[in-house]
Amino acid sequence: MAYGKLFLIPVPLAEDAEKASYTLLHQEIIQSIDEYIVENEKTARRFLKQAGLKTPQSELLIHDYGKHTREKVDYTALFKGLISGKDVGLMSDAGCPGIADPGALVVAEAHKRGIQVCPLVGPSSILLALMGSGFNGQQFNFNGYLPIDKAARSRKIKELETISARDNSTQIFIETPFRNEQLLSELLRTCQQNTRLCIAWNLTGTDEHIISQPIARWKTLEGIDLHKKPAIFLLFAS
Repeated sequence: MAYGKLFLIPVPLAEDAEKASYTLLHQEIIQSIDEYIVENEKTARRFLKQAGLKTPQSELLIHDYGKHTREKVDYTALFKGLISGKDVGLMSDAGCPGIADPGALVVAEAHKRGIQVCPLVGPSSILLALMGSGFNGQQFNFNGYLPIDKAARSRKIKELETISARDNSTQIFIETPFRNEQLLSELLRTCQQNTRLCIAWNLTGTDEHIISQPIARWKTLEGIDLHKKPAIFLLFAS
């Protein structure tokens, strides 16, 4: 028997952006699948309901791949449906599975087992921020989280600024939402005045913001509130 396919199904970035986050193809696939591997079951079920799932949710088989379970995951059990020929959906907490997301480990395991992986089009906060920044979209690096330690973080920011200027590249990174304000303060203290900084937060939401200005200009802006808001940071130095 042929294996099933693992469909990578993007989830909305903002709670009020569901209808802009899926296509007719998503709906067709969602109606044909009753088994999912998810990072957040509540988010996944809400999205499936919004997308028009006709199968009663009580009949779904949902595997939790959250941070409290992924360390001890049994892939043989997790992939039982796929191996038996069933198609299965993989969903992140928000955005695209596998992009700055632990679902990449599930995808890697699927490839090891010869299971076909099918990524679907959907919102990625990293790419949306890059698109909206006005920075170099042909040469860029995603660096994940910067160090928490203040001194190490400052050194990393200087390193990324140097790399950006040397390679004409956009440097992208993220932070835990409750530390956004500290990161912004560090960027304003550390970077050169003409280095350009873009911060994009609450992307696809009704209160979406994308501000792209030189550091000198950022220092004059007032009313910027990033506390506990999902944000992407981009640096471009020349």
